[in-house]
Amino acid sequence: MNYKKLKRRLKKSWHSYDFEKTKTQYASLYNIRLKEKKDIIGIKKAGRLAVDLLNHVEENIKPGITTNYINSLVEEFTKKNNAVSAPLNYNGFPKSVCTSINNVICHGIPDDTVLHDGDIVNIDVTPILEGYYADTSKTFFVGSSGKDAKKIVSVARECLQRGILTVKPKNRIGDIGYAIQRYAEDQGCSVVREYVGHGVGTEFHESPQIPHFGRKGHGIPLVPGMVFTIEPMINLGKHNLHVLSDNWTVVTDDGSLSAQFEHTVLVTNNGFEILTPFD
Repeated sequence: MNYKKLKRRLKKSWHSYDFEKTKTQYASLYNIRLKEKKDIIGIKKAGRLAVDLLNHVEENIKPGITTNYINSLVEEFTKKNNAVSAPLNYNGFPKSVCTSINNVICHGIPDDTVLHDGDIVNIDVTPILEGYYADTSKTFFVGSSGKDAKKIVSVARECLQRGILTVKPKNRIGDIGYAIQRYAEDQGCSVVREYVGHGVGTEFHESPQIPHFGRKGHGIPLVPGMVFTIEPMINLGKHNLHVLSDNWTVVTDDGSLSAQFEHTVLVTNNGFEILTPFD
């Protein structure tokens, strides 16, 4: 990646920057598709549906339901709104939503597992609406919550917020990961390395990758029109993990709790806009 050449270009004011020229450069250098106004409108619309999906699921989260029931809620709500669930059949994933409980980091497959009082569960949804994708997730408490559950959920939410606050033109991808990693580790938690954020909007997974760890001032420079997810997976214990025999479900090696929050984020001329704005 030709960072030196790009750094010289970044000395210009963004107001004098040629979007079409930058779009061509980023496609050529990084395989990144910068989003135009019509794309952003479409992704925002999908983002509103994604937030509505999470709200719909949240209304039904309680001890005694199964993750298959959550999957049915997502399927029905998505179809009712003339959309399609991106996870369904993606590289063979068998369900419409990822449901990750307690020590499951990500990609939990809905089944007959029952949620119990005191559990935490991450719900990760990605609707496709009119050809546009928006990706978001939240970790919910099931019934009452213990000290460890409260801590990891709080830290994961704050990590997402701190990562987003670094998003603005001329900052770099490494700044996002640095802010997340520094906060998580200061709280005695760890950041998952193997699974990262990604470009999104016209496909489920696009360039660039957005690690949730990193070095300040390193990585691809951020420019207006970039759309990507920030989705830190934070463990209460160590960051080591393994994948179960279903080839999807990712769990912590030490059995510790893991939590995640995710937004689809647009780089604007002055900073950022969250395209999946949940509370």
